[in-house]
Amino acid sequence: MRILVVEDDQVTQSFLKKGLTEQGYQVDVASDGQEALFQALEIDYQLIILDRMLPKLDGLTVLGTLRAANKELPVLILSALDSVDERVKGLRKGGDDYLVKPFSFSELLARVEILLKRHSAPSAAPTSQLQSGDLTMNLLTREVTRAGQNIPLQPKEFQILQYLMEHPGQVVTRTLLFEAVWNYDFDPQTNVIDVHVARLRKKVEADDLPTIIETIRGVGYRLVDKTIL
Repeated sequence: MRILVVEDDQVTQSFLKKGLTEQGYQVDVASDGQEALFQALEIDYQLIILDRMLPKLDGLTVLGTLRAANKELPVLILSALDSVDERVKGLRKGGDDYLVKPFSFSELLARVEILLKRHSAPSAAPTSQLQSGDLTMNLLTREVTRAGQNIPLQPKEFQILQYLMEHPGQVVTRTLLFEAVWNYDFDPQTNVIDVHVARLRKKVEADDLPTIIETIRGVGYRLVDKTIL
C-alpha cells in the first residue's frame, strides 16, 4: 500500500512518515499543494493524508482538482480548523474523512485502515446479517443472538455492536464510536461510551460466556472471535 502524506510542518510530516512506514506502508511526502498535486496525478497511490492549510495550493484546492480529474482514491484531511462548517466543507469537497489536529497516531492509523479496507474491498450486494464467531446480528429484524440465545438490545447498544461487528478485530476508538452512533463530536469529559459498552457486555457475555469485547486501554474497544464449541 502506497500513501502520500501532504504536510508542510516538517515535524508532523516526519512523525507520520515514520509511524506509517513502521506499519508496513510505503510512504511518499509532499510539503506544498503544487508538489502534492503533481505527485498524486502522476503516481498511483492508495490513500492520501492531506493537510488542510498548505503553501502554494491549499488542501481543498488540491482535493477539488483531484476529484475533477476522476481520482477516486480515499483522502483523509488533517486540519487545525475544527469547526463543524470547516469539516462539512472538507467532506463536501470530496474528503473521505476529516481528522482534527492535534491527533493521536493510533486514531489516525485506525482511520487509514478503515478507509483502505473500504476502498479496496470488491463491490458486493448489501448484507442483511453480520456474524463474528457465535455472535449473529440480523440488520433487518434487528435480532441479535449468541450461542443460539436471543439477546435483546437497546437501540444504542445495537448500533455500538453493529459498528464493532462491521470492523472485526480492529481497534475502534471512542471517538469513532461516538461519531458513528451519536452523530456528533466526542466530548472527552463524558463516559457515555463506557456506560453503554458496559451494559452491552453484560448482555453479550452473560452466563459466563467468553469475553468478546476487549478494552484497549486509553484507546477504545475491539471485537474478537471467541466461538463457543
